[in-house]
Amino acid sequence: MSLTFDSTPRADGFFMPAEFAPHAGCWMLWPQRPDNWRLGGKPAQKAFAAVATAIAQFEPVTMGVNANQYSNARQMLPPHIRVVEISNNDSWMRDCGPTFVADGKGRVRGVDWVFNAWGGLYNGLYFPWDLDDAVAQKVLEMEQVDRYKAPLVLEGGSIHVDGEGTCITTEECLLSLGRNPELPKHRIESFLKEYLNVEKVLWVPRGVFHDETTGHVDNILCYLRPGVVALNWTDDKSDPQYDRSEEAYDYLMSQTDAKGRRLEIHKIRQPNPILIQPEEAEGVDAVDGTLPRQAGDRMAASYINFYLCNGGAVIPSFGDPHDAEALERLQQLLPDRKVVSVPAREILLGGGNIHCITQQQPKG
Repeated sequence: MSLTFDSTPRADGFFMPAEFAPHAGCWMLWPQRPDNWRLGGKPAQKAFAAVATAIAQFEPVTMGVNANQYSNARQMLPPHIRVVEISNNDSWMRDCGPTFVADGKGRVRGVDWVFNAWGGLYNGLYFPWDLDDAVAQKVLEMEQVDRYKAPLVLEGGSIHVDGEGTCITTEECLLSLGRNPELPKHRIESFLKEYLNVEKVLWVPRGVFHDETTGHVDNILCYLRPGVVALNWTDDKSDPQYDRSEEAYDYLMSQTDAKGRRLEIHKIRQPNPILIQPEEAEGVDAVDGTLPRQAGDRMAASYINFYLCNGGAVIPSFGDPHDAEALERLQQLLPDRKVVSVPAREILLGGGNIHCITQQQPKG
């Protein structure tokens, strides 16, 4: 049984644990929509299966699928990965799934945000999104986890927390007109404090260049542990990403977190610019209301878009000269975890990466 509370996590003593805290498991959704994934999603399905299999080395994985893909997904995934039917419009569990909160005493609940496909009718990426907006409640009911319904349009990829009172987000995303145009910044911040139970919100100006989510924070930076952040970086001043990364670095260096600490920031060099190839664009159905995939478009590739799991980290690789360096650097920065990479170009072609397609459920 799953109840819905009218209160807030803060009022009830619940907070969002950091991603590096222990997990009960990981949730994902299966890709299939032909106007976003090329060739009916077949190449992406192989990539998602590889990510799920990698994570399942470390913690339980549940894959939500539409009914017409159940048999296919069940056959493509190892038997120890749970497959359940969850109707969905697309496969971004980080963004449409619940944000889990815990009370530190063994109880877990979930926050169900409003989802509008990264901008609704103003600048959203597809229509309709009603099935995605119902995913969070379905996950919570399956797990018999009680629910808070938050009055805020927000995706899980737009927030990172340290579990010790600090949230990092981007102004580019949460202040964009497609989400909560009626809410000023201070009201959005007050909602973050209530529903994540944090004391301080750090507002990085912008995310990664050409990120179609309007600059999700999880593509430009992430917490490795309290007070320690990894940041997407380039030394190429002619790259449009340079100013964005430098701006984020300068801002974070000028701030302290909720505990009064200066942040320790580690720069992770991004891959070389990755462009959509003609054959990749041709495999995507053109549909009114869906963001088109066009040859030559630059994708928002970043090694920061990885998933921390119990004792491990699963990071994307792109067949790029910087892949090995990123893997080695993150392994140095995460000495207590086994860092593994999974080829992720097919996920990137859909508009996100490994962090975007996963959602952790903290241990109760």
